[in-house]
Amino acid sequence: MNREVCIFQDFLTDAHKAQITRTAQDAGFVPHFFTSSQFDEAKACLQHCEVLYAQSPDLLRTAPATLKWYCASSAGVDVYCKNDGIFANPDCMLTNSNSYGVTIAEHVVMVTLMLLRRLPEFAEPLRQHQWPLPRTIRSIRDSEVTILGAGDIGSNVAARMRGMGAARIVGISRSGKARADVYDEMHPIADLDAVLPKTTILVMALPGTAETAGILSRERIALLPSDAIVINVGRGTAIDQPALVEALNSGAIAGAALDVMVPEPLPQDDPLWDAKNLVLTPHTSGNLTLGHTCDSNVDMFCEDLANYAAGRPLRHLVDRSRGY
Repeated sequence: MNREVCIFQDFLTDAHKAQITRTAQDAGFVPHFFTSSQFDEAKACLQHCEVLYAQSPDLLRTAPATLKWYCASSAGVDVYCKNDGIFANPDCMLTNSNSYGVTIAEHVVMVTLMLLRRLPEFAEPLRQHQWPLPRTIRSIRDSEVTILGAGDIGSNVAARMRGMGAARIVGISRSGKARADVYDEMHPIADLDAVLPKTTILVMALPGTAETAGILSRERIALLPSDAIVINVGRGTAIDQPALVEALNSGAIAGAALDVMVPEPLPQDDPLWDAKNLVLTPHTSGNLTLGHTCDSNVDMFCEDLANYAAGRPLRHLVDRSRGY
C-alpha cells in the first residue's frame, strides 16, 4: 500500500511539485499538496500521513501520533524544539532546510558595505534634498572578520568575505572544531571574549537556543573596538538590544545591521528605530524569496525523502535537545 506525505507550502512552482511527485512515487509515497489558504484540507489529510513538509507550527500541532517525520522548510527550528507538546509523537524526526546560505550571505555583504561606506549617514541629508560631501570610507578588504555561528550560513558569509579580501576570518562555534577550508582560525564560544577586541566586522548567524540567548551582552559589546560593526542575521535574542542602542548612540561602536530583533515586528516606540548608524531590515535576509533558495529547499526535502524511504539516516536531521 502506498504511503502518504502532506506538503503545505506556498512557494512551490509546478516544476517543484513535479520533482517532489517523481521522488515520492519512486519512494512509494503519494504526495498531497496544499497552500496556506487550505489549512483545514491539509489538516484533514495530515491525519493519515507519516511525513509533513511545511513551515507551520499550527499545522504540526494537529498532527497525529503516527507522524514520523516533520521537514521544516526553515533553517531555524527553535519553535519546534521547545517542550510544549508540539509533537504528538515524541519520537517524530525533525529536519530543517539549510538552503539559505547564499541569500543570507549576500544580504550580509550588502549591509556590511552600506555601513563601511557610511550609507546611513548619507541617507538623511539626501532625504532632505541636501548634497552631502564625500567622507572617508572603509572596506571589507583588510578587515578582521569574526563569524559567530560557523555553520552553513556562516561559511557562505566567510567565502564571500574572503573573496573581497578580508585580512582574517575567524569562526566561532560551539565545538570550535577546525575548518581550515573556510576559516583562518576556529575557536569555541569560550574564547569569544578574547576574539572580540580584535574584530572589526562581527557577523552573528546563531540558532535560537538557551546557550545563544544574550550571548552578545553589554559586557561583550564593550569589548569590541570603536570601529567595529555588528551584523545579526541569526536570532534577535542573541543581543542585548538596549546595550547595543547605547553603544551606537555613544559612538562606542561604528554601526550595526539587524535583520532579526526582539520583538518582531518592532514596536513603533522602540529605541532601535532611531539608533545611530543602524541598518534595520524586517527579517528578510532569508525567506523563500530567491529562486535558488526555493530550488535548494526542494532538493533537500527530496534527498531526505529518498533517504527516509530507504531507511537511511536523514541528512538534515535536527537534534531537538540542542535546537539545531
